[in-house]
Amino acid sequence: MRLYVEARIRAGIDDVWDRSQVPDRHQRWDLRFSEIDYLPCAPGEPQHFRYATRVLPLLTVDGTGVSAGERNRPDGTRTSALRFFSAHPLSLIEEGRGYWRYVPDGDALRFLTGYDYRPRWGRFGRVVDRLLFRPLMGWATAWSFDRLRLWCERGITPERSLRHALAEVCVRIAAVVATAAAVAPATALAVAGAALLLPPLSGTPAARRCLRRPPEQAAGRSESAAAPTALLATLEQ
Repeated sequence: MRLYVEARIRAGIDDVWDRSQVPDRHQRWDLRFSEIDYLPCAPGEPQHFRYATRVLPLLTVDGTGVSAGERNRPDGTRTSALRFFSAHPLSLIEEGRGYWRYVPDGDALRFLTGYDYRPRWGRFGRVVDRLLFRPLMGWATAWSFDRLRLWCERGITPERSLRHALAEVCVRIAAVVATAAAVAPATALAVAGAALLLPPLSGTPAARRCLRRPPEQAAGRSESAAAPTALLATLEQ
């Protein structure tokens, strides 16, 4: 099942494009990556890049990819397509491809992505991916998109929004622990449920603020969520 995430960002298309296409800005807000670096390539060729994700303090999983973008489309949208690969034995993702779309919509921008990948490790890898890894990737993508939205709309830097998120989690856990030690179990369960279900504060990133499925739209607008097959085809060569 292809992963899909869409955020509505009240910011200019140039600002969102730069913060998602320039490696040292992209890696600041995207929870999925610790490092993104462009690799040398000839003029006119698709851009090659290296990415890395720190999964433990002393363990980093890396891979490479290639991307191509269209900044000046007749309909005013922009598109970036990419393919990615990892030869690291601990990377569940063996290879994949996806796209990003930037779609002006009134006073806001629809920033959306769709991507899919092939897991390694055979049947075991497919089971782990379906039950755990793919849902986690979907959540991390959506959480990161809202983190970018806060940066673009409200000037809350990715580093600051991460601190907000960690502080809020600690407060919720502390409230549950304190309640469990002082009240009846039923009340403690109610507090724990509230701590899980209450929406995050407005300055804290939240995956729930993003769409996780393409919206049902009229034909003209639904095309903005379709995979850019022509652009992806250039990366297959």
